[in-house]
Amino acid sequence: MAQLFEVYPDNPQPRVLKQAQQLLAGGAILAVPTDSSYALVCRLDDKATVDRMRRVRQIDDKQHLSLLCRDLSELASYAHVDNRQFRLLKLATPGPYTFILEATKEVPRRVSHPQRKTIGLRVPDRKGLQMLLELHGAPLLATTLIPPGETEPLNDPEEIRDRLGKVIDGVVDAGGCPLEQTTVLDLTPMNGGGEPVVVRQGLGSLARLGL
Repeated sequence: MAQLFEVYPDNPQPRVLKQAQQLLAGGAILAVPTDSSYALVCRLDDKATVDRMRRVRQIDDKQHLSLLCRDLSELASYAHVDNRQFRLLKLATPGPYTFILEATKEVPRRVSHPQRKTIGLRVPDRKGLQMLLELHGAPLLATTLIPPGETEPLNDPEEIRDRLGKVIDGVVDAGGCPLEQTTVLDLTPMNGGGEPVVVRQGLGSLARLGL
């Protein structure tokens, strides 16, 4: 059964999150609260765990996974970002937005989109998750925690543990999250002078970005 890590939403305990991070470092899949919905996360550089996380969600390699980054300086290591894109990213981060960008060679091929060589990146605005990312010292690969065959993400940590406790390794319980998913913006058209494309309207406000 998956381990349960209970943390305070506004004042998360580093000791508890360090235990969760150590589990991640050993090749675990965790359910974590974000500033949108709960997500499944794992190490970026562990192919077996990435494949296992896709099987839990029952998604193939054509569906984007996202990189959760601490800040924009970390994000720039994994995506090609020009000045126009950077200005937009600065307006939106941290926050409930996922940006599709051209992946750099730092991103393993297996986690970027197989045809487009793009990656989804986000900088979450959630204290416990930011602390977990800091303790881990690198981005985490993530996918929204939507059970196979369903359309809404799970939001209750006890329910997540009851339903997925045999196929994931841990649940960070910091209370509920908004049930809405992130707003997804494809910024790759901006490389050719075009405008961002709204792939999904979610929790993140387009007005905040002037769109």
